[in-house]
Amino acid sequence: MRLMIVDDEAPARTRLRKLIEELGAQYRVVAEAGTGRQALEQAAEHAPELVLMDIRMPGMDGLEAAVRLAQSAQPPALIFITASTDHALQAFEANAVDYLVKPVRRARLEEALQKARRLNRAQLQALKQPEPPTEEAEALLVRRRDGMELLPLHQVRYLQAEHKYVTVHHAGGEELIEQSLKQLEEQHPRRLLRIHRNCLVNKAWLAGMERGDGGPWAVLRDGGERLEISRRHVAGVREFLRRLGVE
Repeated sequence: MRLMIVDDEAPARTRLRKLIEELGAQYRVVAEAGTGRQALEQAAEHAPELVLMDIRMPGMDGLEAAVRLAQSAQPPALIFITASTDHALQAFEANAVDYLVKPVRRARLEEALQKARRLNRAQLQALKQPEPPTEEAEALLVRRRDGMELLPLHQVRYLQAEHKYVTVHHAGGEELIEQSLKQLEEQHPRRLLRIHRNCLVNKAWLAGMERGDGGPWAVLRDGGERLEISRRHVAGVREFLRRLGVE
């Protein structure tokens, strides 16, 4: 089995590699990475079957890297490594083979790797070709004070680009996300509608369109908040509303 180790601490990577080597030739470390972004690059080059991913890393952490790996053509299986079983880990529990708590013990590591090896062909195929997510299952990875967390997409009202970040406006407030509007639009075409070069609206929250104050405005339900529609996107918004039977 081809493995990749991702941890921002070099001694931790070295220790984990030694433990893996002690478990026999059936496990082979083909790549290491010290950041989430390096993990994406190394995975693209070496195509590991399994990634042992640290959660807490500076910059792109393990949770965000895991989301992006899952979107690749051949996503690897994942084992998370964490200092504690926090709420963010639980969000990925269904997609992870297992998780290890630091410091990683040899017996526990062997158990997790054996669990990964027991995945049959059907399970591996399910990991590589997941069913289209339901509205309830789709989520965005947002940045909060205590780290990254999944926000269900059905709670998102709209997304607006501001400088290098995108602000996610949702039922409970606002959060930041590092993905671009273009990436979000491509990933969630069923859910998000472009109304301006700097704004995407959740289709489920769009109530109608009105004119006034210098241009057309998108009106959101549950409060009637109005968002500017650029001239370029008026036709698309009007067509979407027409299909819904909204004048």
